[in-house]
Amino acid sequence: MGNEVAYSDESIRSLEWSEHIRLRPGMYIGKLGDGSSPDDGIYVMIKETIDNSIDEFVMGYGRIIEITIKEQTVCVRDFGRGIPLGKLVDCVSRINTGAKYDSTVFKKAVGLNGVGSKAVNALSSYFKVQSIREGRTHIVEFSRGDLTNDEPEKPSELRPGTMVTFIPDEEVFGKYHFIPEYVQKMLWNYVFLNNGMTIIFNGERFHAQNGLLDLLNSYIDTPKLYPVIHLRDNDFECAFTHCEMYGEEYYSFVNGQHTTQGGTHQAAFREALVKTIREFFKKDFETNDIRASLVASLSIKVQDPVFESQTKTKLGSVHMEPDGITIRNYVMDFVKKQLDDYLHMNPETADALLRKIMQSEKERKEWANIKKIAKESVKKVSLHNKKLRDCRIHYNNHDDRRLESTIFITEGDSASGSITKARDVNTQAVFSLKGKPLNVYGLSKRVVYENEEFNLLQSALNVEEGLENLRYNYVVIATDADVDGMHIRLLLLTFFLQFYPDLVRSGHLFILQTPLFRVRNKQKTIYCYTEDEKKTALEKLGLNPEITRFKGLGEISPDEFHHFISKDIRLDPVILNRDSAVLDVLNFYMGKNTPERQNFIIDNLKVESDIIGEISVN
Repeated sequence: MGNEVAYSDESIRSLEWSEHIRLRPGMYIGKLGDGSSPDDGIYVMIKETIDNSIDEFVMGYGRIIEITIKEQTVCVRDFGRGIPLGKLVDCVSRINTGAKYDSTVFKKAVGLNGVGSKAVNALSSYFKVQSIREGRTHIVEFSRGDLTNDEPEKPSELRPGTMVTFIPDEEVFGKYHFIPEYVQKMLWNYVFLNNGMTIIFNGERFHAQNGLLDLLNSYIDTPKLYPVIHLRDNDFECAFTHCEMYGEEYYSFVNGQHTTQGGTHQAAFREALVKTIREFFKKDFETNDIRASLVASLSIKVQDPVFESQTKTKLGSVHMEPDGITIRNYVMDFVKKQLDDYLHMNPETADALLRKIMQSEKERKEWANIKKIAKESVKKVSLHNKKLRDCRIHYNNHDDRRLESTIFITEGDSASGSITKARDVNTQAVFSLKGKPLNVYGLSKRVVYENEEFNLLQSALNVEEGLENLRYNYVVIATDADVDGMHIRLLLLTFFLQFYPDLVRSGHLFILQTPLFRVRNKQKTIYCYTEDEKKTALEKLGLNPEITRFKGLGEISPDEFHHFISKDIRLDPVILNRDSAVLDVLNFYMGKNTPERQNFIIDNLKVESDIIGEISVN
């Protein structure tokens, strides 16, 4: 056959350790990204570096970790034992080298296999590590995994510990930026899980004393129906309550690692909670009635845990330790004993919990017929549904690209048409609204089933039962850059915050930024997102350039639009600040008109505003 590719000895190639990491970075840090999403690789690199310092704290060394991020440079300094000086180069540049393989030294470590620091090294344009140990120090420097400087050991009066400095490589990540709120949330989780530890980030102090109790009290911004139930022993801790919200929300951890996709420990907790409550109240409640509006956090320590990926977002281990009790049995026994005792000792909390379950049961029965009709409507409409133009990833089982899955929510035929023609059909879907959506502030979730637009949107996202089966990693609001587009954006934000705040908190909701201006001459075209960028473009292009003002998404041709939703995409994440109270914010901005709101609008009359109160769009 004429087109046959030669397959011979020359076809076989061995890669250096750093070459393999740079060729397949997703195996080590998940998706790359530009920093707009909390699971982008640049944050995983920070986490991998901090994890080593956390392990030192867990082993009893170093109560303070200092972290600075200045533009693109990250520095992490701990005050642990310091890496053994003679093995410093090997520990950060030689695969299968490290103390994590000695389970007697790091029995329940965060970093399992010592790969994290090597990945950070290989994916950094600059990487420096300094170890101070027993009155001496050793400094080595790398670039993209290649050793560039190995200073001789020398005496040092610095406190023992390790300092790592790195700059993520733009050759790998492209243009990127760090969003402080993502880093801060990561650091708060670290201190909630490690009582007594202090982290100082760019001068700000992070410290907590009451573990997961502090975590829930910090993150819950809706009224609690009873005080947080907090249970713990040496290897397992949980805290939970029910709130005035919809769905379920979990913050789960394994050996200090935030397992955002749950795993065997979270599944065991959910099962144990239902079983224990049924037995305590001696009534066979529906599972959904017990877990509706539940907010919970759990942390487990497992020896040699097995995760489903290097980024450790889902626990796959079955046993607490090799040949030991199963995680399921351990959690079931713990929850059954501790929660049963707690409810007997706190009858007021038990009564509040029972009232909540019975209220959920009542609502479920009242809504049953509405939901049935709504689901039938979804089935009928989906047969010829022009609202959702889905992507192929859900039909071809591309598990390796699921982190790229995106749905653009837009309004009008012209806008949805441009995005549909320009999108990547493998990973990008489009949902087209018809006109402005309803303002749902203050309404019950019943409106989601009675309103065709919201019913179909909920079905497209697959979030009725929570985020576990969310079909898209990026949920992107794509509206025109005018007053009507801004209004639609606010109404959609209200919908998500009212009924699916966990989708926002988990970092899945974004705003698509598209250029306001096209400035061009015969030689060059520059797209500008702000007035300042337009001024800079005019200076670059000189005399008489052509200026086009894009008033709507439909005015941008599909060929042009392709760049703005592919490699040049600009996504602004919607971030809930720790101090934001969602209900208060929605009441002020989307509730009844008040003199206070009128004054706010007058004082802040800017079409470009991308903020709903304390809900920031970075």
